[in-house]
Amino acid sequence: MTPAEQSRRAAEICALAPVVPVLVLRDLAHAAPLARALIAGGLPALEVTLRTPAALDAIRAMAAVPGGVVGAGTLLTPEDVAAAKAAGAAFGVSPGATERLLAACKEIGLPLLPGAATASEVMVLLERGYTVQKFFPAESSGGAGAVKALGGPLPQVRFCPTGGISLKSAPEYLKLANVMCVGGSWVAPDALVAAGDWGGITRLAAEAAGLAR
Repeated sequence: MTPAEQSRRAAEICALAPVVPVLVLRDLAHAAPLARALIAGGLPALEVTLRTPAALDAIRAMAAVPGGVVGAGTLLTPEDVAAAKAAGAAFGVSPGATERLLAACKEIGLPLLPGAATASEVMVLLERGYTVQKFFPAESSGGAGAVKALGGPLPQVRFCPTGGISLKSAPEYLKLANVMCVGGSWVAPDALVAAGDWGGITRLAAEAAGLAR
């Protein structure tokens, strides 16, 4: 799968909702009900970060929930890419980009949302054919103002900013012409997940899904 093909698929996924939940699953038992709650609230694209031992099994469980598109976040190595694909991930997200990681996604056929934080990093990925990228870490890299500034010289690149974004700050990103969606963890706070408050998470998801783009 070429980088251009990966970006076309990433664009389709980013267009599903204004917010992609960024999820850290510590208990496999939470995976399926969490996916159902978020999808019911209008957020079908889900990013499960590979930061816990339960992550790959959580991707498998969530991928079986109707109506969702489940991806793997925090891809760092070719081994991560292979494991994510085998677990049923429909896309991948990385905090940055390396030659080995990009080659693995191309070979294995996993659409990647590669991370970039500077104009040079964005340009390098654009040269490879990635026109849809993750801007990370968003808030500490200049926030919505930085993303807007990149749109001047690089209007052909669209972003999913992620990192420190909240319900309050998300609209500032979503109003930008070069932002397709944002990634955020606020829609699935640890306390609600631990308590199994799926109704509360659905309400947070619905609020996020209603943000204007």
